[in-house]
Amino acid sequence: MKSFHSVVLLGSIFLAACGAPPKQEHVKTSLKLGSLAQCKQYLGLPHDWRKDPQAGMVKIHGGTFNIGNNKSYPEEQALYKSERTVSDFWIDATEVTNAQFQSFVNETGYVTEAEKQGEAAVFYQPTQPVSELAWWSLVKGANWKQPWGEIAEQKIQANEPVRMITLKDAVAYANWLGRDLPTEEQWEYAAKGFSKVHDTHADSEHVDANVWQGEFPYQNENKDGFTDVAPVGCFKANGFGLFDMIGNVWEYTNSPFKGTHDDHMGMQQLNTDQAQTFNRYTIKGGSFLCAANYCQRYRASARHPQEIDLAISHVGFRTIKNIK
Repeated sequence: MKSFHSVVLLGSIFLAACGAPPKQEHVKTSLKLGSLAQCKQYLGLPHDWRKDPQAGMVKIHGGTFNIGNNKSYPEEQALYKSERTVSDFWIDATEVTNAQFQSFVNETGYVTEAEKQGEAAVFYQPTQPVSELAWWSLVKGANWKQPWGEIAEQKIQANEPVRMITLKDAVAYANWLGRDLPTEEQWEYAAKGFSKVHDTHADSEHVDANVWQGEFPYQNENKDGFTDVAPVGCFKANGFGLFDMIGNVWEYTNSPFKGTHDDHMGMQQLNTDQAQTFNRYTIKGGSFLCAANYCQRYRASARHPQEIDLAISHVGFRTIKNIK
């Protein structure tokens, strides 16, 4: 298992303009977030959790938009079929929190893949020059309950995004709630949130997301107040009222990763029963480890492949509910 994951680890971590905006839906959730003071007070469970089927979610009116960014990384290019259309759907206002995932585990007894495997990939900031990717280690006992490993003194907070989650874990959680993971098109449409600029991203001069400031991986200037994952909703919402679509943790989609957007032409959305067909699925939005000098993927159009059974420090998820 370890030798397999060592290979997987290297593959995984190496690395639009919109049409006329739809009418905006008032945020259904009563979450009062968007600042450091508010996010630190949040307990990690939205109002009416487990009572209201859409607790903590926002209704998104569908529409047509241009996917990708032809001026950035090659995998973001959509030269032949950039215009995409999505229907109405609900989406979590925040990343799924530790508190939400804990309620799932309490009710179902679910055991994550990292817990079964006995290890997960953990980021450690190097104190001296190291070779490429040597800042990652497979750590025994690392899982969603203890993302830094079983001997670490750090403890998770209920209002932080759950991580060390594989695709199978995320799908199991979504199924428990009668929901799905978003397609890449749904996720990116929601992330762009009425933006009329070419792409939406964290402003490097005025921090508006939890990303890495300084020279990655040796210098973290900590301008945003977080050297690791942040509680959900510490930064302002986008035009749809969604928090942390950019930075904090990468987020799973249910779309297999098969090259550029043009390579995906003609592909149909897969249902969750087919989720194990491909080994790599698309993650979106960047994370607290994305920096200007190394990973400029703290943008709505950013995308990256993630191995489906590798639990890692900087990947989480949110769910959607399709409106039929």
